[in-house]
Amino acid sequence: MRAAGYFVAGALFATVFAAIPKAIAHLHPAIPPDHGSEHPTGQNRAHTHEEFAFTANGTMEQAAPLFGADGERVWVDSWDPQFLFPRPGSDKQGMVFTIDRHGSHAVWVNTEFDLKNGRMQYVYVVPSVMASLITLRLAPSGDKTEVTVIYERTSLSMEADDRVRQMAEADREAGPKWEEAINRYLEKAKL
Repeated sequence: MRAAGYFVAGALFATVFAAIPKAIAHLHPAIPPDHGSEHPTGQNRAHTHEEFAFTANGTMEQAAPLFGADGERVWVDSWDPQFLFPRPGSDKQGMVFTIDRHGSHAVWVNTEFDLKNGRMQYVYVVPSVMASLITLRLAPSGDKTEVTVIYERTSLSMEADDRVRQMAEADREAGPKWEEAINRYLEKAKL
C-alpha cells in the first residue's frame, strides 16, 4: 500500500510539472514551450533563496510533528490543507494536498517527512506563478529544538517575477513570526 501511495504522489508531482510548459505556452503563445528559465530577451526568471532559524521551546518529539501539513493547523490559523493523499488526511511522506490562500491555488507534494531525524521537505506549485521548495531541518538542543527553514522560489512567468521577490522579502522576515506562533502553541500544550 505504501508503494502505491508513493506512486500516486510521484505521478501527481510529474503531472503538475509536465503541465507547466504547456500552461506557459498557452498563456504566452509567443514564448516557445521549451524556453527554459530565460525570457526571450535573455532575462532569467526570478529565483530566490532565503533561510532563517529559530528555537522551538519543546523537544524534537513535541516540535517535529508541528511541521506536517496536518500538524501545522494547530499553530497557524489560516492553514487549511485539503488532502488528496492520503485520505483521510494525515502527515506522512508523500502526502499531496492543496492550499487556497490569498487568491491562489497551490498543489503541494511532500518529498521528505522524517520526524525522528527532523527532516521535512515540500514542493508546491502555483500554476503560471511560481514553484517553491521548502526544506526544514530540526536538531535537538536539550529540551528545545533548533529549527532551520529554507525557502527557494522560482517564478514561472515574467509577470510573477516581482511577486516571487516580494515573497522572498516576507520569507526573510518570517523567523520571528514562526517562533512566536509555535512557542505560543507549545506553551499552551504544556498546560
